[in-house]
Amino acid sequence: MITVTEAAIAQIKSLQESNDARGMAIRVKVRENGPAAFEYNVRFVPVEDKTEQDQAVEEQGIAFYIDEESASMLQGASLDFVESVQGAGFKFDNPNKPPLLNDPLAARVHQILEEKINPGVASHGGRVALMDVKDGRVYLRLQGGCQGCGMVDVTLKQGIEATLKAEIPEITEVLDTTDHSAGTNPYYEPGG
Repeated sequence: MITVTEAAIAQIKSLQESNDARGMAIRVKVRENGPAAFEYNVRFVPVEDKTEQDQAVEEQGIAFYIDEESASMLQGASLDFVESVQGAGFKFDNPNKPPLLNDPLAARVHQILEEKINPGVASHGGRVALMDVKDGRVYLRLQGGCQGCGMVDVTLKQGIEATLKAEIPEITEVLDTTDHSAGTNPYYEPGG
């Protein structure tokens, strides 16, 4: 169901040692974060936290518990630990994809968001999530530092929309579905 690399095993064992979590299992949970992305949660749990619905995988003496719903989204996936210029962390390589990404146009929009848009907005503590693509319209949700930011219209029209339209001529409009009044830590707030 899931493969765990040597680098991930080594990091988990190191974390077990430094966090006094020796002998604990790893709970892996996956959920859809909007219709175009998975969100992964990996945490230590006591071995006795295994339920009847969990699928258990053992790698080099470490037990991994995966609930039934998450298991279906992890078939063929691998867990790695990577170090790069942007930092170090666990990374899933997952051949499965949320239903929206079965649409080739949505998949292309998502790819551009991940490769060209999100690295830039991440420097401001933000993220852009694809919510839907219908009739040439792209529906986005801005998160983190972008939610409630006073510069969001400029970012959306001159940055995101311009990039998407240049890359994908079928895109006619980019719409923001974000509730900006709920933003708690915007990167930029206009002067009052």
